[in-house]
Amino acid sequence: MSTVLNAAAHPPLRVAVAGLGAVGQKIAQVLDEGLPGCKLAAVSANDRQRAEERLSHLKQRVPVVAIEELEPLADVVVECAPAQLLPTIAEPFLKAGKTVIVLSAGAILSHEALVEVAREHGGQIIVPTGALIGLDAVTAAAEGTIHSVRMITRKPVKGLVGAPYLVQNNIEIEHIREPIRVFNGTPREAAIGFPANLNVAVALSLAGIGPDRTTLEIWADPSLKRNTHRIEVDSDSASFSMSIENIPSDNPKTGRITALSVIACLRKMRAPLRVGS
Repeated sequence: MSTVLNAAAHPPLRVAVAGLGAVGQKIAQVLDEGLPGCKLAAVSANDRQRAEERLSHLKQRVPVVAIEELEPLADVVVECAPAQLLPTIAEPFLKAGKTVIVLSAGAILSHEALVEVAREHGGQIIVPTGALIGLDAVTAAAEGTIHSVRMITRKPVKGLVGAPYLVQNNIEIEHIREPIRVFNGTPREAAIGFPANLNVAVALSLAGIGPDRTTLEIWADPSLKRNTHRIEVDSDSASFSMSIENIPSDNPKTGRITALSVIACLRKMRAPLRVGS
């Protein structure tokens, strides 16, 4: 159903991928195989030589460049990099009135000025659904009044080990034998304490009632092999709950569906029929 519009009127979007971990590599591969309305234009990675080796199997060779060199080469950049690099990646594209697809959603809370840059220059920041279900329902409910949003995340131990919050609070989970709650707070707090884990909670909060009113629990569960999220929303238009179990990618902190969510987002940008808001 997602056939591309007239190619002459709408040339393919040039897509840059910033970061070539498990997610970035999957996105680059799918773009190379052919994604209607889009083409892979450039890639940036910390280790450029290794990145070129990882991309050597692609049908079309693409330049591997420094982050600062991406903007002239692309219309859209997909940020798949460490959170601290978000401003360096996003600002040039936003100042050029272009689009930035952000996976490090938690970093937006530390760099809210990027939203003003986008507004001033006609750019756009897109936070894809990622590992979460039901963001469309939450954004719809937010057009009315949402009374409460609660999220409970349960993760395998190896997906949480090393998180700054655990280190700073001397919480050891490597040898636990039963589930323990390691955090109870807000997505704003979690974005600092679990920067590689809880972008999904920040995305939920941005879709709904904000990072300070949304409540969040994080559990480490030695019996789990999948990241699980449960959301409970109460609003004046609907009350609903949703849950999802995400299969980890090669990076245990990230679900496989994260890359697929970005691919679906890119596909929508040039599709003549778009389902979902």
